[in-house]
Amino acid sequence: MSDKFQAVVIGGGPGGYVCAIRLAQLGLNTACIESRGSLGGTCLNIGCIPSKSLLNLSEEFSKVKNLSNKGIEVGDVKLNLPKMMKSKEKAVTVLTKGVEFLLKKNKVTYFKGTGSFKSKKEIIIRDDKNKETIIQAEKVIIATGSLPVSLPKIDFDEKIIVSSTGALNLEKVPQKMVVVGGGYIGLEMGSVWSRLGAEVHVVEFLDHITPGMDKEISQEFMKILKKQGIKFHLQHKVEKVTKNELGAVVSTSDKDGNKKDFECDVVLISVGRKPNTNGLNLEKIGVKIDEKNRIKTSKAFQTNLDNIYAIGDVISGPMLAHKAEDEGIAVAENIAGQSGHVNYDTIPGVIYTTPEVASIGKTEEQLKEKNIQYKIGKFSFMANSRAKAIDDAEGFVKILADEKTDKVLGAHLIGPHAGELIAEIGIAMEFGASSEDIARTCHAHPTFSEAVKEAALSVDKRAIHS
Repeated sequence: MSDKFQAVVIGGGPGGYVCAIRLAQLGLNTACIESRGSLGGTCLNIGCIPSKSLLNLSEEFSKVKNLSNKGIEVGDVKLNLPKMMKSKEKAVTVLTKGVEFLLKKNKVTYFKGTGSFKSKKEIIIRDDKNKETIIQAEKVIIATGSLPVSLPKIDFDEKIIVSSTGALNLEKVPQKMVVVGGGYIGLEMGSVWSRLGAEVHVVEFLDHITPGMDKEISQEFMKILKKQGIKFHLQHKVEKVTKNELGAVVSTSDKDGNKKDFECDVVLISVGRKPNTNGLNLEKIGVKIDEKNRIKTSKAFQTNLDNIYAIGDVISGPMLAHKAEDEGIAVAENIAGQSGHVNYDTIPGVIYTTPEVASIGKTEEQLKEKNIQYKIGKFSFMANSRAKAIDDAEGFVKILADEKTDKVLGAHLIGPHAGELIAEIGIAMEFGASSEDIARTCHAHPTFSEAVKEAALSVDKRAIHS
């Protein structure tokens, strides 16, 4: 007889393992299946965590090289890339092992292998030795995440033509790197290798970077990255990538049809991700998908089959680890008879470059499109005492509030610790706060958070320090 579970989660990434833990907390006999051999999904293994490790280490390297400008004399600063990579791998190992401990602590049964549907209530698990195990499940949650996509006729070899995965594991610093795509991942990885000594060129099809971001922040962001040495080629379409003995040639054309070739050691293709649903046998059991291969779900994350659910990157919405986590908790609570819910208007997005960029809620462009009348409050970190004291004062905070009610509709930050500061605004928005509420909340001095308070004051044109 095969093992029986009340709930089975296919996928052990941020959405999957969080969902499995919450299901177990709610009293359901739960299993989690993960094919990678270690838990944490793309995020912990080849995404968020290793990239943040390298972003931090490359920033430390850059800072040490420039300490003499601040009165701290150091000797020759040398890069030991293999040691840096080991430090990154250690962070990944510690966290993935930690997730495995959490599953065990919460009595979740962990299966290492690839899961697929035999029927709507039977799951086949195939391990790395091709051994099959079949388990039964009353409820199944699909949380298999996403994969990087390339451009037509351009295949990843993860050495010269790389996805984000390959960009995290280069064996030497490229002399020249071309990043195709001006989104979050491309700019993060481009900034890592730029700080470590590569000449980085970003080729973007649109007339701006970071599509979907507030335009004013996007423009400021590109200006700062240019000052750091990253070169941008907007409105350029990549026609092909040709490998040669020195690396590769990226052939492009601009909006007027002019051709331009970029010779480089490494090409990072960072043009998006696609749902990872192949091999699940969804067509066999009749789970419906949309034109982008995303699984169709109701607001309760239920597919067209009443016992099968889906969360995270395999369904619509931003492909973010924290979005998947919130969905994992919500679907677990729905399955247990509670009222799980995700507020998609308050999901923050962060780019972990230096400076950081963070956003939540509506952009100016979205408010204009919907004909919503709004007020703007802005405050520069140049006028923030903490930022000035540590010589980290690039960027600003921008708050958008409803013109009549003063309710906060969105906020967009570029500057030091923006990824942490955005949480304050997220809480405010969850409680339906006005900019006045933020402005009248006492903020410690001197802190970066005072820039948020001053931006809120600026909505009513009464900022004190600008």
